[in-house]
Amino acid sequence: MEKQAKGSLKRSKPNYIYSIVGVALVLLIMGVMGWMFMNFNQAANMFKEDIRLSAYLRTANKDTIGQIQQFISSQPFAKDVQYINKETAKQIWNKENKEDWATVLEDNPLPESIDFYAKSSYVNTDSLAKIQSTILGRYPDQITELNYPKQLVNNLNERASNLGVVFLVVAIILCAIVIFSIDNTIRLAMFSNRFLIKTMQMVGATRWFIVKPMDLRAILNGLISAAIAILLLFALIKWSESQFTQLSTLHNTGMLITLFGGMILVGVAISLFSTHRSVMKYLKMKLDDLY
Repeated sequence: MEKQAKGSLKRSKPNYIYSIVGVALVLLIMGVMGWMFMNFNQAANMFKEDIRLSAYLRTANKDTIGQIQQFISSQPFAKDVQYINKETAKQIWNKENKEDWATVLEDNPLPESIDFYAKSSYVNTDSLAKIQSTILGRYPDQITELNYPKQLVNNLNERASNLGVVFLVVAIILCAIVIFSIDNTIRLAMFSNRFLIKTMQMVGATRWFIVKPMDLRAILNGLISAAIAILLLFALIKWSESQFTQLSTLHNTGMLITLFGGMILVGVAISLFSTHRSVMKYLKMKLDDLY
């Protein structure tokens, strides 16, 4: 009996090819959207961490300046902390404004400063206000002000929030489509095997004997589908980065591994769930209801 059932099960394997391809294509779409969302976050973080904050100095004492620089460097929000003297400040101003005001002014009016960049998670109105309060509160007599482009920070966070909401809505809709599509693809594959499942039950095979190999096959199919989708997505990413060099600067291996892991998890989980549910459904149905 068991040999007969296993032989029938083996003959049904070609039916899984369509479900593997279908699930792989759906996972590829999910992966592309995930990659785009990752690039959006990476680009937003890069813009945020490119905003320079300048603590303008009142003091000229090198020891005091060194203490201030060391204090800012020790804070969790700071990165790339540098002391900017008057000459360096002039060069930065000329570069940013694309002109040399030395032909008009003899003296250099720019103050010395300690410049640094804040980590992306701190580049928002509330966090920057706390940073300003912390630095000025510790050195009220040595620092005149903490300067940064407030309007740019507000605009950047507002646009990032709006785009984040759009991506979230799209992601929710996409997840629903992915789950629905994979579930339907698996159920269609199981529908073509409904008579096999019922025949195995009628000749005396136990429920566990019928369900176990199909569940294991579902896990394997999910892994194969995810592997195909990951290879296609990886090739697409490499091609995109070769065509658009800006994308290579956004490359984050850790996040890509997380994305690939998510694709594997979704592919296996939904394949297993849909397969198990379909098999149990046909086991509970009467023979006449299968037609």
